[in-house]
Amino acid sequence: MSNINSKNAINTYIKIIVLSILIIWSFLIVKTFILLMIWSIIVAVALYPFYQKIIGIFKGKKKGLITSIFILVLMALIIMPTINVTQSVVSTTKEIYHNFDNGTLKVPPPNETVKEWPLVGKKLYGAWSNASADIESFIKTNPEEVKNSVGWFFDSFKGLMTAVLLSIIALILAGVFMSSADEGYKTGVKFMDKLMVGKGKGLMEMCTNTIRSVVKGILLVAVIQGVLAYFGFALIGMSSMAGILAIVVIFAAIIQIPLIVVVVPIIVYVFSFAETTPAIIFAIYMMVVALLDNVLKPMLLAKGLQTPMILILMGAIGGMIFQGILGLFIGPVILAIVHNLYTAWVNDTEIA
Repeated sequence: MSNINSKNAINTYIKIIVLSILIIWSFLIVKTFILLMIWSIIVAVALYPFYQKIIGIFKGKKKGLITSIFILVLMALIIMPTINVTQSVVSTTKEIYHNFDNGTLKVPPPNETVKEWPLVGKKLYGAWSNASADIESFIKTNPEEVKNSVGWFFDSFKGLMTAVLLSIIALILAGVFMSSADEGYKTGVKFMDKLMVGKGKGLMEMCTNTIRSVVKGILLVAVIQGVLAYFGFALIGMSSMAGILAIVVIFAAIIQIPLIVVVVPIIVYVFSFAETTPAIIFAIYMMVVALLDNVLKPMLLAKGLQTPMILILMGAIGGMIFQGILGLFIGPVILAIVHNLYTAWVNDTEIA
């Protein structure tokens, strides 16, 4: 009897070792694509209700063609602003280099109100004034700071382009996932049932609702504010920097920094070069954009986002540190899902 138990134990250990090796091996093979797959799933889950309505309009006919057109339109919505931002960056870089090479590079002087900014006002005003008075001397005096700032800018731009490329690929994969959503949903329910017996359907609904809440309530609102801010920057005469500033607005909105903190310095800067009436109109417009999330979030969050904002902030910042710019979007979603699963497990409540 003891020999049989010993053999069974050995067989069990061997199975565990082999299974562990296969799991680790599989992970090492696909780890390069895990981030892309997660992003694709998030995009597919977020877009699926809208995708269903589009398919419903055509009564399910030519589903493959409609899916392809749907994905191509979404890709165009990503590619067109990206081209604009890229052109702005290239154009601005060329202009700065040309002016610096010819000795005509000028930095507009700061407004006196910059001195009143908390913590950094006086120091920033001094550095800005020195740069405005003699930019070449300022660069020679602060070579490391200028080098680090330029390096950070181009690293961020490179990260943004990588995120855009991954998002385009993710959209293509999301189209594949959405076209076979029923099979994917059933498989997901079965997997969730393995984690919590009899609660697979509830877990799947919780995850999909959380993804859609975060995407609509956080990411979509941030993108809307960024697009509206872009038009404001372009119309006031900051077209060369409009794309970059709009990206800053989107990032700030995602990590839940009040946009007033971002737009007020820009408004102050606009008053330093624009006519009074256009500057006032711009200021009012940007304040409306900054406060727009107070209106949009209640409209777009059907069930309300139960995840604490501190987790959204941690997810955005931690995701960006860990996985680059794309992690800025994925991090809040993952932490929101984990938070809801943890809450349901700790409270031992029925998931519905």
